[in-house]
Amino acid sequence: MGSWPPEVKGTTSRFKRPLGKYKIIKRANCNNCGLCVKLCPCGVYKFIGKKVMPLREYRCIGFSCEGSEHYCVAQCPEKALMVIKNPTIEALGDYRWTSDLILSTWYQAETGNPPDYMEYKIGNSGGGFDRLRFSFEFENQNFSLKEDVSTTIDLNRRNDGRPQVTISVPWYGGGMSFGSVSLTTMLARAKACMEWNTFTCTGEGGYPEALIPYKDHVITQVATGLFGVREETIKRARIVEFKYAQGAKPGLGGHLLGDKVTPDVARMRESVPGISLFSPFPFHSVYSVEDHKKHVDWIKEINPKALISVKVSTPVDVDMVAIGSYYAGAHIIHLDGSYGGTGAAPDIAKKNIAMPIELAIPKVHRFLLEEGVRDEMVIIASGGIRTAYDIAKAIALGADGVVIGTAELVALECTRCGNCERGRGCPRGIATTDMELSSMVELEWATQRISNLFHSWYLQLIDILRRLGMHSITELVGKTDCLFYIDKWSENG
Repeated sequence: MGSWPPEVKGTTSRFKRPLGKYKIIKRANCNNCGLCVKLCPCGVYKFIGKKVMPLREYRCIGFSCEGSEHYCVAQCPEKALMVIKNPTIEALGDYRWTSDLILSTWYQAETGNPPDYMEYKIGNSGGGFDRLRFSFEFENQNFSLKEDVSTTIDLNRRNDGRPQVTISVPWYGGGMSFGSVSLTTMLARAKACMEWNTFTCTGEGGYPEALIPYKDHVITQVATGLFGVREETIKRARIVEFKYAQGAKPGLGGHLLGDKVTPDVARMRESVPGISLFSPFPFHSVYSVEDHKKHVDWIKEINPKALISVKVSTPVDVDMVAIGSYYAGAHIIHLDGSYGGTGAAPDIAKKNIAMPIELAIPKVHRFLLEEGVRDEMVIIASGGIRTAYDIAKAIALGADGVVIGTAELVALECTRCGNCERGRGCPRGIATTDMELSSMVELEWATQRISNLFHSWYLQLIDILRRLGMHSITELVGKTDCLFYIDKWSENG
């Protein structure tokens, strides 16, 4: 690991005309005086020769400028400028990932900092994390704690002779398999996680050799299809994850369309190009805690140094599942709630089957406390973690850390169009194995965008902990008294 935190490098959009919230209309009577170039604090306008152009229109903060001395529309001597809301933005996003949240994630991926004039903390789902607030958000508190604040967490608390694994931030990347995303996307995630001393996960599609340089920061996954599961890749990993179910589609298993099974993907998964691949549900070798323990023992025998993570969805008895995994010998229980997943997960499953992660976390946290084993088991939560505030709220509810996925893809300019599992895959080259499409993403660009997003999250977490008067992220675990729920009555005063 190099300097801490890793360096931010400005990394602009790879598209010539990035989407922005506002559009600027420049009328023909503009005399190109350049006053707007001098005034705009966002650097929207640039000179091209002797002409002024809104080259960075996507950075415009629109009507937030009204009344200020730098509002270009009012200050223009020729009244040649007009700002309107971009009609395209109305079609961007959904209630969980609103257009503001997508645009603010792009901003953070470009600059490494949270934006000043855009929502970057919550969506508009009307429930869960979007209705939880920290106490300091009401009190205009300005806590003056200046001491260093730690965001590190330990992933082995069993004192079982296996190595300690410590990550510097309380998040790591979730499983995205080779085939569901491009190799460039996988490598960018791995490189960024190495810079931040955390992990990414191969998903269930095997362990491409291109990931070997980052092996100390790569979790390998064993799922029901056993695609690409090999003894040498298990021996290579510091953490091995069993995927028993996915919160976005519990009970449905996985499906990789034949169009995405290229010769390279087929070779990795030991299958046939062009043939759709299914991961059945469930593991048909596991129907009891005893069967589960045999699974865990199998991996422990192959790799005596690996930690074992168990990824499960969130049924109503998820607390019993967690305690079963503890007695089976797992180090990490990974709770995957609904709302996660890519466009490959059907909406009917995401919205109606698994328990929301906001309910599952405290349920498991309390049960493990009552059973007297909470100190030995690490709880990691995923399924709809979008922002630094979501991370902090999940930890305050009882998780030790979180797993992220979609946010990394949004950092690469995913628009959440939902075409991950259709035809050639992602038209922006992220969740695809099509050679032409995946060549749209350049590795260094993608790595820096993800790293910049992590930097912004890191700054926000430090700020949250300081405002709460805490010195470490571990102090926040299970502190539900820091949170308030905003119901519709209190929202209306």
